[in-house]
Amino acid sequence: MDPEHASVREPRASRASHREIADELRSRIGSGALRPGQRMPTQAELAEEFGVERGAVRQALDILHAERLLTGVSKGSPARVAEGAWPGWSAAPPQPTVVGLGPRVAAAFAAPQVRIDALCLTSVSLTLAVGEQLRLIHAGELKPAKIDVRVLLPSRRIELAFPTPVDPVNAGDGGLLHERWLAVRNAQGLVLRQNLLALRTTHGIDVRLTFRALPFTPPVKLYLLNEAEALFAYYTLGRHEQREFGGEPLQLYDADGTRSMLFAFGPGAGTRDAGTRDSGSREAEARDAAFVAESRRWFDALWETISSDLELT
Repeated sequence: MDPEHASVREPRASRASHREIADELRSRIGSGALRPGQRMPTQAELAEEFGVERGAVRQALDILHAERLLTGVSKGSPARVAEGAWPGWSAAPPQPTVVGLGPRVAAAFAAPQVRIDALCLTSVSLTLAVGEQLRLIHAGELKPAKIDVRVLLPSRRIELAFPTPVDPVNAGDGGLLHERWLAVRNAQGLVLRQNLLALRTTHGIDVRLTFRALPFTPPVKLYLLNEAEALFAYYTLGRHEQREFGGEPLQLYDADGTRSMLFAFGPGAGTRDAGTRDSGSREAEARDAAFVAESRRWFDALWETISSDLELT
């Protein structure tokens, strides 16, 4: 087999959906396993690897083509990774956090020293994204030398801006909403802590995980990866209904953080020959680099000034 067409992973035992195939291939592009300009495996090879029909593969490739990560999808020969498809490429469309965060965290874990700073409401999306990388570490496919994670979360002592009852005067359930949010925050944080710190004894990896509490409800979420990439999303509020409080439906304002649209910013330095980039690409890289640097300063300022110790209990 032509090595240029070779798949980068062993065949999967179970069938995958076209979206799962797209997510996996996107992750390989983001990590550099599939490089800009490289020919993709053939549709037949991908179908065999993922245990699906070619139609599912074509759907997955169409998704990546629409995201401008692939070229030549409709032609007879295998598609190619787009020349602009580097990790953190700012031209990539935003994606829901639950879809977009995983591949970016995967690319970060490919480095020998992993650094993640996160500001969020509960850390649900972060725990999910890191969990897949822990599986690969336990399987022997990854072994970073060092992992350093800092997480900013709202303090348990504040009155949250959301989730909150639409009619707090008559609902009288603001306390129950707060308790539910706190339980989720603490449970996700404890899972993240337990799984990461276990790598010290099981794999000898230098791991550091620190949580600090914020005195406000963050209206946005931010992930900083390896000090080179920033992922940013708004918590967009909507009106929801819950039926878990005394059997009566409760109308509340809340945001679904896993579906918040995640925008990626990163310079992509070193992934393309500088001579092949036009002035627009260089300006975009400079703009992204400035956004990443300012986001790091903002995060560090919160961490070092108004945040406080956080106990996950």
